[in-house]
Amino acid sequence: MDFDLNEDQSLLRDSVERLAADLYPSLESRQARLKAPFGFPEEGWTAFAELGVAGLPFSEEEGGLGGGPVETMLVMEAVGRNLVVEPLLASLVLGSTALRLGGSAAQKARLVPGLVAGDLRLTLAHTERQSRYDLADVATAARRSGDGFVLSGAKSVVPNADAAGLMVVSARVSGERRDPRGLGLFLVPTDAAGVAVEAYPTQDGGRAAEVSFSEVQIPADAALGDPEDGLPLLERVVEHGIAALAAEAVGSMDALHKLTVEYLKTRKQFGVSVGSFQALQHRAVDMLIQLEQARSMALYAAMMVDTPDARARAAALSAVKVQINKACRYVGQEAVQLHGGIGMTLEYVGAHHFKRLAMIEYQLGDTAHHLRRITQDENGLLAA
Repeated sequence: MDFDLNEDQSLLRDSVERLAADLYPSLESRQARLKAPFGFPEEGWTAFAELGVAGLPFSEEEGGLGGGPVETMLVMEAVGRNLVVEPLLASLVLGSTALRLGGSAAQKARLVPGLVAGDLRLTLAHTERQSRYDLADVATAARRSGDGFVLSGAKSVVPNADAAGLMVVSARVSGERRDPRGLGLFLVPTDAAGVAVEAYPTQDGGRAAEVSFSEVQIPADAALGDPEDGLPLLERVVEHGIAALAAEAVGSMDALHKLTVEYLKTRKQFGVSVGSFQALQHRAVDMLIQLEQARSMALYAAMMVDTPDARARAAALSAVKVQINKACRYVGQEAVQLHGGIGMTLEYVGAHHFKRLAMIEYQLGDTAHHLRRITQDENGLLAA
C-alpha cells in the first residue's frame, strides 16, 4: 500500500504547519492568544479559513476543498505539534462532519459558504452529565410541536460552544433514555431564545461549556437526516473525531519527544549530558516506539474511518483509541520523568503538551470504554 502523500497533500501539510508555527512561535505567544474573548483571536481563525482549512471536509461542488480523512489527519497533526487553540476539532471535524454526512442539499447550501469563509463555526453538543461515553444515553428531549420541535434539557462539556454560531445537538424524539432508536441530531443556533451557554476554560488551554435548552423552538428543517434515527450519524461523527484526535496526539507526542531528547542532550550531570546515560537513552527509545505505533494507528484510522462496514469501522476506531490513549499516557509520563521538575512547570511548553495528551486520553472514550466496545463485538480486535 502506498503511504506517500500526493502533491496537494504535501502542499496542505506544509502550508498548515507553516501557519501554525507562525501563529504559535513560542509558549508565550500561545498564552497571550488564550486571553482573547473566546480563547483564541479571530484573526487566527480567519487565517486558517483563508488557507482553506475551514472548508476542507466539503466537496468542491459545495464550495469546499474536497479533502478526506488523510487531509484532516495532516491538519490535526499540525494542531497537536503546535498546541493550536483554534476550535478545529469542534468545527472542522465534529460539527462539519455532522453537516457533511447528515445535512440536506438545502442545509449545506445555506451553511457551507459561511463555514468556508470562516464566518460561521459549528460544534457538537452531545454529552450529558449521566451519559458518560454512551452515545445512546440522551435525556434531552425534542418534542414535536406543529411543523417543528421544542428542545428541553442540558448538555455538558460542549467544546467551544461560546465561539460557535450553531450547535449540532442530540435530542430524543421518542423512546426511553438509552434506546438506540428515537434519537435525532438538530442544528440549533447558540443565540436562540431559551439557549443558555456557560463557558469555561479547560485544563489543556481549550474551552468548553455547559449548555441548557429551555423550551427552545426549532423548525423541522433543523434536523440532520431522520430525526428518529440519528444514532448512526452520531457514531460516524464520533469516529471521525477519534481519527482526528489520533492525529493530534501524534503531533503533540512528536513535539514532546523532540523536546525530551533535546533536553537529555543539554542537561548536565556529573560533568556530562544526561543523554549519555544508557538507561535514559533506552527510555527515550521506548517513547519513540510508542510514538511510531501511535502514528501507525493514526494512519489506520484515516484508512478505516470512511469504510462502509459499520461493524468493522467501529471496532477499528475503538482499537485506534485504545492504542492512542496508552501512547498518550506513556509518552507524557516519561517526558515528565526524564525532564525532572521542569517537566511539570507551566512556564515550559512540555508541560502543556503533557496536559493536552492527558485530556485526549479521555476525550470521546477512555481506554476501558473502548476495550469494552471491542470485546462486545464477536469479531473484535482484542485477541489480535
